[in-house]
Amino acid sequence: MFDIRRRVLNHDVLFGSFLNLGSALTAEIVAMAGFDFVLIDLEHGAGFEAHLLGQLQAIAHTGAAPIVRVESLDRPRFHRVLDLGAQGIMVPHVDTPEMAKQAVAAMRYPPTGVRGVAMMNRACGFGTTFNEYVKTSSQTLLGIMQIESPEAVENAEAIAEVDGVDVLFVGPLDLSHSLGITGQFDHPKFIEAVRKVARAAEHTGKMSGILMPKPEFFATCFGMGFRFLPCNSDGGMLNAAARNLLKSLQTAKDQALALSDLKPQS
Repeated sequence: MFDIRRRVLNHDVLFGSFLNLGSALTAEIVAMAGFDFVLIDLEHGAGFEAHLLGQLQAIAHTGAAPIVRVESLDRPRFHRVLDLGAQGIMVPHVDTPEMAKQAVAAMRYPPTGVRGVAMMNRACGFGTTFNEYVKTSSQTLLGIMQIESPEAVENAEAIAEVDGVDVLFVGPLDLSHSLGITGQFDHPKFIEAVRKVARAAEHTGKMSGILMPKPEFFATCFGMGFRFLPCNSDGGMLNAAARNLLKSLQTAKDQALALSDLKPQS
């Protein structure tokens, strides 16, 4: 159904959004908007593993590929997410190629990995597509490694060279914080680190990605070579919409009151 890894390997420009509210309804709303992928955030989001199934089911009828950011390199986290039907895994704080290999191994069945084999789960169609899924999952599941520290930046090319690593993904806030320049995304130190990650992906034939806070950042990110581009989140969009609505209402009220003050008193 989803061809997200093929599109990544083809270096298509892909747009997505994070899902951090843990809500199946907002997940469905965002996915129905037409994004190429959505990223369910189990690392920092409000939802837990128990909320994941509902979100995946809500996304299933849309064209958006469901990707999940896990909390850690713990193998069970990968198994649970993949068995429920995620089409890709984002792994935070991957600092070395050894960590990347550990992540990829958790996504793959033996003999090339350590993922436990089970038949009665959603990913395998509750047994009906088991053989096909086991045979093809290593070619269809997307592996995204987050580059969020100076060590990871230095090792970016070695991480990208690991078979099964498809995307090097910059976490801007974590990376800037680890560089001692929290939130200073225009700082030369941050820009050079980001460019180095993009170059590492390009040199190894992999894709690079970065979180864009606003669409206005697209031209800059695209110019650096980034093609895997989530923007904002369901929580961020709701927050902005609510505040913009109230601002518009306050403006309308102020204009109406000003007009009423201009009217002559009877």
